[in-house]
Formats: sequence, structure tokens, C-alpha cells
Amino acid sequence: MELSDSVSHMIEQLSRLPGIGKKSAERLAYHLLRVPETEAFALSDSIRTVRENVRYCSVCFNLAESEKCRICSDSQRDQKTLCIVQQPRDLMALEESGTYKGLYHVLLGRLAPLENIGPEQLTIEQLVDRVAEGEFEEVIMATNPTVEGDGTALYISNQLADSKVRLTKLARGITTGSILEYTNKEILADAISGRRPL
Repeated sequence: MELSDSVSHMIEQLSRLPGIGKKSAERLAYHLLRVPETEAFALSDSIRTVRENVRYCSVCFNLAESEKCRICSDSQRDQKTLCIVQQPRDLMALEESGTYKGLYHVLLGRLAPLENIGPEQLTIEQLVDRVAEGEFEEVIMATNPTVEGDGTALYISNQLADSKVRLTKLARGITTGSILEYTNKEILADAISGRRPL
């Protein structure tokens, strides 16, 4: 069956999303054609709103709609503890565990030499400056327990070696090779509670 140019274009755009192949993109496109106009336009409006309003927090690089994210703006958070994560999704996963009440720093990735991702592509320099200027007592490495995540944590711990902060990492209740975003909240809560020196 010959598709209209508009439908073909929508399928092509949807298939560019992570985890969405051509068949899934087709199903999504046909779904959007069947739902009421208001529902389809609400989706497009929400995409436009996010793109126009969401930026990275100037302090921790979490997603924010103003200069500082809600966590950095919350004076009730533990100001002495800093948890380093790779992506905003990891931060959200830890927040859902309900255990950790400190501050965060989002790296916006991990060191991956084979993909030409070095320290300058991440927020490591800002992290080192933040630790040097702050009054943190503990920095928790909560990078993903993968070769690249562990390598990133090792690199950062070397960068922070001269600081007076205590470096810890998540307990390995999180299995090697897993991704924080997909780890259930009980395991994350145990990992935060059982963190140990780096």
C-alpha cells in the first residue's frame, strides 16, 4: 500500500526514537491517526513545550525549567552529600527509591574512548570545581556498574583525590552490567544504604 507523504514522514521521524523500529513506528503513527485530534495535538504540544522550556540545571545538570532544578533549590536536602550519576534518568531512579536525600551531579554520559567520549564531553570539570568550592563531606559514585561506568568512576575519583571528601560507591546489590534506570527501587535503596568507600 502506498502511504501518503505525511504518514511516511511521521513513521520516519518516530523510527528515529530509541528502541522504536519501523514496525513500532508504523503502529504509533496509525494510533496517532485514530485518536481524537485533541489527544494527538496534546502530544505534539507537550513535545514543543519540553523543547522550549527544559534545560540543564546550572548547578547539577539535571533537567530543569528554570536556572536551578527543584532538587538544587530545595534547602531541606542534605547539603553535605553529593551523588554522581550518568544521566537524569538515573537521578530519577534514585529519587524513586526514597532513600537518598542529598544533592546530585549529572555527568550527561560516561567515558567511552571507543566512541570518542572523553572528560571534556561530560560535566567532570564542573563537578571538580563544585566539590572544591562546596562543603561536601561525601561524594557517592553512582555510575552504572559497567566497564565504562566503573572507568568513569575511577577517573573521577582520581580527579577528586586531593579533596577532603570521603568517596564512596553504591553497594553491588546492583549487578554488573545493569542500568540504574531499570533497577527496581528496593535494590536501589539497598545500594544507597550499603554504599562503601571507593
